Amino acid sequence: MICVFCGLSMTASAQCGIENTAFKSGESLTYDLYFNWKFIWMKVGSASMDTQMTKFEGKDAWKSYLITRGNEKLDKYFTMRDTLLSYCDKDLSPLYFRKGAREGDRYYVDEIWYSYPHGHSKLKKHRIDADGEQHWRTSEYKACIFDMMSIFLRARNFDAAKLKKGEVIPMPISDARSLSNSWLEFRGKENFKVSETKEKFRCLVFSFYEWEDNRSRELIRFYVTDDQNHIPVRLDLFLNFGSAKAYLKNYKGVRSPMTSKIN
Repeated sequence: MICVFCGLSMTASAQCGIENTAFKSGESLTYDLYFNWKFIWMKVGSASMDTQMTKFEGKDAWKSYLITRGNEKLDKYFTMRDTLLSYCDKDLSPLYFRKGAREGDRYYVDEIWYSYPHGHSKLKKHRIDADGEQHWRTSEYKACIFDMMSIFLRARNFDAAKLKKGEVIPMPISDARSLSNSWLEFRGKENFKVSETKEKFRCLVFSFYEWEDNRSRELIRFYVTDDQNHIPVRLDLFLNFGSAKAYLKNYKGVRSPMTSKIN
């Protein structure tokens, strides 16, 4: 935790950018979603993530969006219709984030606009609650601040050769309501076989933690290919109402050869 809080003192102008070596414009990833219901894993939906180079406010920017959709099995217990949109500049510093989510019987929207005055991170936040009430606020931080999409793109570009097992990487994340003290922990390497496609990969394993109620809580554990692409092939999600998993179903438009595949 000392590493996490010390990391918050880094100035935004010096630390928010990172060179993109993992993906190119046109990459498309699709996933099957599973949920644990009474000790049985059921396929409950799908997710897709697409990334392309486009324009944001007249400048070159990465546009990435993630769409998750539950099927009829999940709808019986919990409706899930989420769309996440992110724009980042060429060095992956976040510019804009939007989440439109129908979760259960409520629908809400989060938006964040980023700017970097005087080496700080300035966030203009907008939230539309399930009852339609709108909230606006502006926050400014000395640290680099991310969202659930920009942190994903950034993490894919970490140099795994420089990481040691157990190493902690501060990654504070904001939504339109609050800032979370959160971080990634590198858990080492494992091999993983995707049951649907029968493909086997060498993977780097990370856990995403959040500090909540005076304790650390693991929210996501993800397995990314141990090659230049760093494509997530498996995600374990530890939710308030159960456990879920996402398995890579298809990928296209990847930037580099998939050298992590095991024959």
